[in-house]
Amino acid sequence: MTSRAEITTRYARSFRAADRRTKGRILDEVVSVTGWSRDNARRRLTSAAPSPPGAGRSVATRPRKQRATKFSYDALKVLQRVWAASGGQCGKYLAASMRTQLDGLERHGELVDGVGRYSMAVRAELLAMSAASIDRYLRPAKATDQIRGVSTTKPSPLLRSSIKIRKAGDEVEAEPGFFEGDTVAHCGPTLRGEFARTLNLTCVHTGWVFTRTMRNNAHVHVLAALQAGVQEIPFTITGLDFDNGTEFLNKAVITWAGERDIYFTRSRPYKKNDQATIESKNNHLVRKYGFYYRYDTSEERHALNRLWKLVNDRFNYLTPTKKPVGWGQDKAGRRKRLYDKPQTPLDRLLAAEALAPAQERELIALPRPTQPRRDRPRDRRHPGCATHTRQGQDRAALPRHRPDRPTRRPQGHPDQGRLTPTFAGIPP
Repeated sequence: MTSRAEITTRYARSFRAADRRTKGRILDEVVSVTGWSRDNARRRLTSAAPSPPGAGRSVATRPRKQRATKFSYDALKVLQRVWAASGGQCGKYLAASMRTQLDGLERHGELVDGVGRYSMAVRAELLAMSAASIDRYLRPAKATDQIRGVSTTKPSPLLRSSIKIRKAGDEVEAEPGFFEGDTVAHCGPTLRGEFARTLNLTCVHTGWVFTRTMRNNAHVHVLAALQAGVQEIPFTITGLDFDNGTEFLNKAVITWAGERDIYFTRSRPYKKNDQATIESKNNHLVRKYGFYYRYDTSEERHALNRLWKLVNDRFNYLTPTKKPVGWGQDKAGRRKRLYDKPQTPLDRLLAAEALAPAQERELIALPRPTQPRRDRPRDRRHPGCATHTRQGQDRAALPRHRPDRPTRRPQGHPDQGRLTPTFAGIPP
C-alpha cells in the first residue's frame, strides 16, 4: 500500500493537467503497476490531485517516524539478564520486584558496577521503567513452549462422599495456613511404568509454596511429602484442599490430617477452577522449571528436590503476586475484577501478623536467595543463626502463631471437614 500511495501521489498532478490521450497512457501505467481497475485508479488519482499528501489520506500516507528510545541499550541488555534471573516474570511483577532483584544480584556478585554493561546509571534506568516499558523491551526475548502434559488424576468414589466439598463461604483466606495441593506427573509422553510425581502446596492467602518430588503417588510417599511440608513451612497448616484423586482421598492421608486437626476439603469433580491457585502453580512453577520430561530414577528425583528448594525460595521471597480484592466497573460500565498491589509471599506473611516474633526474626534473618547460576549449600540458614544445624526440627519447635491470636476457622460450618481417625460409617 505504501508503494501504491507513492505512485498515486507521483502521477496525481500530471494526470489532472493532461489531455484525454495522455490520461489514458497514465491510467495504463498505474493499472499495470498497482493492479487496480481503471475506475479505481482514476478515482484515486483524481482525489489525490487537489491537495498535497497529508494526514488522513490513505492514498498518500507517509511512514511514521520511529520514536527515539527512552532507555539505553545497556539497560535493555541488563533488563534481559534480570528477567531471566527472576524466572521470566511479567512486566507488572518485575516492576514491583525490580529493586529486590537488583539488590539480590548485586549481593551475589552477578551484577557489578562497571562490569558487563551494568552501572549505577543503568540501575536508575531499570528502577524508572514502567510495567508496559518492561514488556515492550522484553518482547523479542520471550518465547513460548507448546508441549503439554498428561492428566493422571483417578477419582476415589469410596471416600469422596465423606469429604466435604469446599465452598466459597468456607475458604479460610483471612489468615495464612489454608493450602491448596495437587500432584504433577513426570511421565513424559506415556503413562507406562513407574515415574516420579511432584507435590505442590500453595497457601491461598499468602501464596507461599512448598514443592517436593516423590517416587510415585503411593500414600507412603504422599504422607512423607506432606510431613516434610509441615516441618519446612514456617507457619501452621490449618487446612488442606485437594482434588478427587486417590493419592489424597485415602484412609492414610485422612487419618494423618485428622490426627493433626487439619481442616480437610475437596473440590468438585471436573471443576479445575475450584483450585485456580494451585492449578496456576502447576504450570508456571513445576512445568516451567521441571519441564515435561520423564523422571523415573532416584538420581533425577534427588536433583529435582535440590532444584525445588531454590525455586521455592525464588517464589516465596522474590516473586510478587496479586490478589483479588473485589469488583468494580471499567469506563464502559462493564464489571471487572479489582486487584491489590503486587507483594511477595513473605511480605504478605509478615503483614498478616500471624507469626510469633521469634519466627518473624528468623525469616528476616535468613540469607536472601538466590544465585541464578550457582547451586547454594544445602543448609539455607545463616551461620550465625542459633538454629543452624537442624532446620526442620528447630523450625518446627518455634512458636508458629501469636499466642494472643487464635487460629481462624471457617465461619459457616465449624465442624465441616474436621475428620477423626475413627472413620465412622466407612467400611475397613
